[in-house]
Amino acid sequence: MEKQLEDLKAIREMMEKSSKFLSLSGLSGVMAGITAILGAAYAYFFILGEHIAVAKILLILDAIIVLFISISFGIYFSWKKARKSNQKLFNKVTLRILYNLSIPLFVGGILSGIFISRGEMEIVASITLIFYGLALVNASKYTIDEIHYLGITEIILGLAAAIFLYNGIIFWTIGFGVCHIIYGLIMYKKYDLK
Repeated sequence: MEKQLEDLKAIREMMEKSSKFLSLSGLSGVMAGITAILGAAYAYFFILGEHIAVAKILLILDAIIVLFISISFGIYFSWKKARKSNQKLFNKVTLRILYNLSIPLFVGGILSGIFISRGEMEIVASITLIFYGLALVNASKYTIDEIHYLGITEIILGLAAAIFLYNGIIFWTIGFGVCHIIYGLIMYKKYDLK
């Protein structure tokens, strides 16, 4: 009986590895959070007082830089974790995650661009948080369950940012910064230190 239970456990682990992306590193969440906080601080202290045309350009550049650095850390730490556990970083599951993440992110990015072009920058924090949360919830079925809860948290913060419209940078900093750091530390302790 014990042998059968061990076999079932081994089969379950193999199926989970083939259907879920398990190489996501907690350190990538921590670094994404730190990067987001630094980007938000730069926006708050150096950009928000600028002329609206200059502020638009600088905010877009700031967001692109934060996104690029965060993705780079995500790839690096996930690659490192995948290599350590003898798994491939890019496979069918990775493509499914990227597909499920990209649709809400792409739509949210376009919608944010529309509002930025109209000079309605105060709604952008809400839009980015909500669509990022939807992307995480959408992709969570292919990775660890905690991604789903992070997505729900981002959506709630996005809705709060829509209610308190002129405090969007605070909600943005909490969602993309603080929540990622907390999530990353929890994931690092739960999965990476094994």
